[in-house]
Amino acid sequence: MTLTDGNSAVEVNGIELEINTRGSGRPILFLHPEIGFDRAGPMLDLLAKKAKVISPTNPGFGKAKAPPNFNSTDDLAYLYLDLLEKLDLRDVAVVGTGLGGWVAAQMAIKSTARMSRLVLIDAFGVKNGDRVTRDVFDMYYVTEADLAKVVYFDQKFTERDLSKLPDEELYAMARARESTSLYGWKPYMHDPKLKGRLHRIHIPTLFLWGAEDKIVAPDYGRAYAAAVPNAKFELIDRAGHFPHVEQPDETARRALTFIEGN
Repeated sequence: MTLTDGNSAVEVNGIELEINTRGSGRPILFLHPEIGFDRAGPMLDLLAKKAKVISPTNPGFGKAKAPPNFNSTDDLAYLYLDLLEKLDLRDVAVVGTGLGGWVAAQMAIKSTARMSRLVLIDAFGVKNGDRVTRDVFDMYYVTEADLAKVVYFDQKFTERDLSKLPDEELYAMARARESTSLYGWKPYMHDPKLKGRLHRIHIPTLFLWGAEDKIVAPDYGRAYAAAVPNAKFELIDRAGHFPHVEQPDETARRALTFIEGN
């Protein structure tokens, strides 16, 4: 099966996926963060200048419903491994940010047969501290507006009047928040077994991290990277939890340089 540029629907094991495809060349599977594809366009366009970027929407985000038995990032990981097989994609670079980075890591501990590079951007997924230490900011303790002030380093990204957004955008935001809790509520934003399995990742891996991330701090990212054999860790200045939004040019440049092996 071959994907053409634009939006399409692909059925994988009875689950319909919304997929956006752009560009040509080496395949990049881009896994979106907990806010879905909100503001990801510039980053995707930059990646698409040198690669074929395949961006599925997680079931439960966008318009597609999540199946009744879909409730973990493990489910998403197997779904996207099956997607790579269905599309017969090989030598795939997987780029995941936030929740998408967690899913990408879950994919890589299972099988990297069709994957060649892994880029994790401010990813969730592991527990570094003890049982009473909070590793991840409680995103459900604050309102959407207050959360934005924590998420972004540049406060211009918080200056969006939610009351003036179209209903479609508000609906997408609400679904994203709800579905993030579905996949990551208990235990909160991590899989207790993931860290102990990261040694199974034997493809080149890059961790990119917003230097001002207050959701999962850079030290969280460093510890995450230390558990993956020979992984690299790099900071992106003047960025919070979503460097692909605040610094799309630099984030795309770093990712592509790594993917191309330079």
